[in-house]
Amino acid sequence: MGEHMCRNLCRKASRPVHVYDLNAQAVQRLLGDGAQARESLGDLAAHAEVVFLSLPSIDHVEQVCLGPDGLLSGERKPRLIVDTGTSDVARTRELAGRLAEQGVRFLDAPVARMPEAARDGTLLIMVGGERADFEAVRPLLDCMGSDVVLCGETGCGQIVKIANNMVLMMNVAVLSEALLICERAGMDGRQLFDILATGSAASQALNVAGIRALAPRQFPEGRFSTAYALKDVTLASGLADATGVDASILTHTRELLQRAVANGDGHAYYPILINQIATR
Repeated sequence: MGEHMCRNLCRKASRPVHVYDLNAQAVQRLLGDGAQARESLGDLAAHAEVVFLSLPSIDHVEQVCLGPDGLLSGERKPRLIVDTGTSDVARTRELAGRLAEQGVRFLDAPVARMPEAARDGTLLIMVGGERADFEAVRPLLDCMGSDVVLCGETGCGQIVKIANNMVLMMNVAVLSEALLICERAGMDGRQLFDILATGSAASQALNVAGIRALAPRQFPEGRFSTAYALKDVTLASGLADATGVDASILTHTRELLQRAVANGDGHAYYPILINQIATR
């Protein structure tokens, strides 16, 4: 996702784009689009006023920002850091406060939709933070997303993203149950989903995860993985606990994903959770 997003910045933004990644091959692929490679996070911070992060977890974000060799370790600091990953809400807000103490602004701006949307620049980008910071960076966000929304104060972008993925994962679990019930009752699963897509059960989850993955039982690696899905629903569970909500459907979905990861399917496309329902 991050590589596609960076490529769109290179092609559309009217300013230099400096890149750093532990994967040197990923950086090399972007040079043809005009990216300028940097040797370290400190080198990146010395050249970039706005830094976009696309990292697996809040642990990585904190280390990149505040670690001994991080973005704030040198003499020159970026003016604004934008986290486009999905992260814990409380820790996101704590990080924003720690950055503010050093004069660095922060936006949480997690993204949604498939890798094709990242490639095409049609992501949904959900932003939390100050409106002035949002407006300042909006032209750059528009290079990567077709729907860029300020959701509220710091952390609200993460709240909306967590809700988006929570609803999606729970829908896929429900679709899995429906598919297995109807197949075992004698219905062709592909035909079932094609018909449901024309009625009141229609949804993006049905059209994408249901028709393309669940019905044909195709769960390739390289799509949104079971391990990442588990991370996101775990964040949702933490938010439910923090707000005192008994989220039983969410708990069931998280358990399905946990079992899938434990059974070695962590790298597969997350609708593979259907196998955990089928074998109960």
